[in-house]
Amino acid sequence: MLRIHFTSDDLARIRMVPAPDPLWEVLLSSYRLRHPSGAAYFGAWRRTVATRLSPSARLLAALAPPTGYAVDFLTPPGAGPAPAAALEALRRTPRPRLRKDLEELHARHPSRPLPAWTRGLAEGDPGAVSALSDAVAAYFAAALEPFWPQVRRQVQRDREWRIRALDTTGWESVLATLHPSATWHYPVLELAFPADHDVHLDGRGLTLQPSFFCWGAPTTFLDTGLPPVLVYPVERSLDWSRTPHTTGREAVAALLGRTRARVLEVVATAACTTTQLSERAHVPIQTASHQAAVLREANLIHSRRHRNTVVHTVTALGAALLHGESGPPPFLTQ
Repeated sequence: MLRIHFTSDDLARIRMVPAPDPLWEVLLSSYRLRHPSGAAYFGAWRRTVATRLSPSARLLAALAPPTGYAVDFLTPPGAGPAPAAALEALRRTPRPRLRKDLEELHARHPSRPLPAWTRGLAEGDPGAVSALSDAVAAYFAAALEPFWPQVRRQVQRDREWRIRALDTTGWESVLATLHPSATWHYPVLELAFPADHDVHLDGRGLTLQPSFFCWGAPTTFLDTGLPPVLVYPVERSLDWSRTPHTTGREAVAALLGRTRARVLEVVATAACTTTQLSERAHVPIQTASHQAAVLREANLIHSRRHRNTVVHTVTALGAALLHGESGPPPFLTQ
């Protein structure tokens, strides 16, 4: 059972997030790929994604075992809804946090040895941290980015419903309907959880994070010293993964060419250097540089120099072309 203990100040500091969190969805969707539950909702998505993932996805799986504890640092608090900002927050994880969470992971899964590369991660080695963030970015691009508009819409729909409930009946109704297991008796909110876990807010407030790929019980950080967050599942449409989105991508590829369209998609997923663009788009660095120049001339991406590298980000026009919207989707705004 999860018990969240409120004070009167905490009720005034509840925050309902308006968009999906990219890294929470990365973590929770990785569980959906490895568990057969929810086949009616996730079966078609699983079959599609299974052929797209690169071997680097194993790095993520090592830090999030199929059951039990996953390292808290995979979902840094306060990173916001933009994948680029979330990945940057992951890259900036302090070394003590990395070491503490990896030690916790080993203690909770003693029969599951950690891979050798996690030693460098525990030491805060920049190469190991970069490899992990690149693996997370590649996973997001393959498994989530093509479906992100649908995910975003269904999360926003949940928030809109809760805003109406808050206006009508107050926080009691919002908290009591977060999950079928939720019971609210001030000052404690109780929910189903794999183990007994108490979170004392102590005036810090609570972030309510709706999640598309959360399935079953809500979840939160193990470390109660982190900013309090409650991640809970939203209602989903059965046909969410079978929308015209893929057709739209084919149209973009027909317009720009498949390589150039893929380069644009990679940049739209997360800001990246030319070297990272080459790796994520699976093209030679000369091709990545050339295609970035063409897209920049067309005002579909923006490139800025940072020290000895050039960093590429998508423009509003580039985002609109990919997503069929009049401006960049919320997850691309900084």
